[in-house]
Amino acid sequence: MVPTTDCCELSVLDLVPFGLADPVHRYFALRLSPPNWPDWKPGQFLMIRPKSFGLELPWGRPLGICLIRPQHLICFFQVAGRGTELMAQLRPQDPVQVWGPLGNGFAVEPDTPTLLLAGGMGIVPFIGYVAQHPKAWNVSMLFGHRDPIECYPVDSINEHIPVDTLRETVPGDLDNFIFTLQERIKEYASQNGLILACGPLPFLKTVQSFAREYHARVQLSLENKMACGVGACLGCVVRTTDAWPDPAHRNAPVQCCTQGPVFWSNQIELA
Repeated sequence: MVPTTDCCELSVLDLVPFGLADPVHRYFALRLSPPNWPDWKPGQFLMIRPKSFGLELPWGRPLGICLIRPQHLICFFQVAGRGTELMAQLRPQDPVQVWGPLGNGFAVEPDTPTLLLAGGMGIVPFIGYVAQHPKAWNVSMLFGHRDPIECYPVDSINEHIPVDTLRETVPGDLDNFIFTLQERIKEYASQNGLILACGPLPFLKTVQSFAREYHARVQLSLENKMACGVGACLGCVVRTTDAWPDPAHRNAPVQCCTQGPVFWSNQIELA
């Protein structure tokens, strides 16, 4: 079932830079006036198109939703191209068009040991997840990153659950992270725990490989490029496996934006 999508105009409340000690890597928390999205679930995302895009950039940009509260909606982004460069210039009261909430959210099993695996910007959807989890003491996180820790909203998660962080600065760090990842997945698989992962494709492929090896229950949140966010452009498709619940769409492409971005790891193939 495709969630209901609302398109509306919101106003910028503020734009807070992260990692000021490292100006090369530019990260921002964007706080907007609140939309009327009472059914939002952590793991869903939105599409945003500031008026400053004009005719230069016709498509919106997908952003993971950190948190929605009665007073605001919070997103987090890294400057990575022309669109996010313009977004980094937003000022209070600037109007932005958004549509959402889009896609499916993460599974929540309050009484099940739950492990969150985040790589880089994959930390974003877990902010709302830990804030809304009814039994956060059953949740822990492993976070891998390359840029300084100050670039990421780790404190918003650490105030709810324990977070282990590993930064990659030399080649050996990556090997250590992969080993830790393997051990954690093995541990939670032995407990029939729930594992949720979000991050870049190589990170997710590694998680998926260990999930197969240890028969772990894992959901993956994909960061595919998207243009429309509603399944029309077919620019974000992912291929399913024999485990896909709908027989008519097994071993076939499905839209990441409407059928995901969260998938059970055994139900999709990562190219």
